[in-house]
Amino acid sequence: MARLLGWLALLVLLALGGAAAGVWAGLIAVPPRYDPWARLDLRAEPDWLTGFKLARLTGEPEQCRAALGETGLRFTALPDRPSDQNCALSGVVRVSRSDLSAPGLAFSSGFIATCGLAAAWTLFEANALQPAAQRHFGQRVVLVEHLGTYACRNVYGRADGRRSEHATANAIDLAAFVLADGTRIGVLADWEQKGGNGADGRKSAFLRDLRDGACRFFDVVLGPDYNEAHRNHFHLDMGAFRTCR
Repeated sequence: MARLLGWLALLVLLALGGAAAGVWAGLIAVPPRYDPWARLDLRAEPDWLTGFKLARLTGEPEQCRAALGETGLRFTALPDRPSDQNCALSGVVRVSRSDLSAPGLAFSSGFIATCGLAAAWTLFEANALQPAAQRHFGQRVVLVEHLGTYACRNVYGRADGRRSEHATANAIDLAAFVLADGTRIGVLADWEQKGGNGADGRKSAFLRDLRDGACRFFDVVLGPDYNEAHRNHFHLDMGAFRTCR
């Protein structure tokens, strides 16, 4: 019986492997949404393949820019820039201050980002940021205040150690969010729960929803619960490690 089950498992694995090879080679047609090798549609509802496809986009700048161009995000592709300080820029875009992917949304300033980071942002904005704002406050976020993306430095600005993801514009630090009615929700001021179920309590709950939602689309999410250095912002990046704290 055990041997039979072993053979059946082997046959299933071979069948799945053959099907995957057929899809990859284009011999088996499946809808793009269910094709792991099809380009990610950043406008579509996230599903179980989104993370895999997003990871692929980060390594394919041309495909990434094409996907990003379908979202309405205002950006300009920038040429690669070598650096003798290990802070080369590759596959980056400049995101404009005004973001047309969500009517009325703007950033405190434009910024340079890897295309993969910008792609993750569009997913986060549509599926975490704006839904959380509607859920807690019944209105949209119209302004995102950030602390920057590109900085040629080591982690925490130390003299020694590994380079920060900011050194390649692969990270963004978010400090605050402004709603349509002018209400400002800041990480430093509003992370801790205040006022029970009142306005301050909603702000804290909103920020915690954002932290959790960001973990769906960014590889690293660090906030006030991580350490003192992040008490005033969320650090989001598309690095090599998976951390959500």
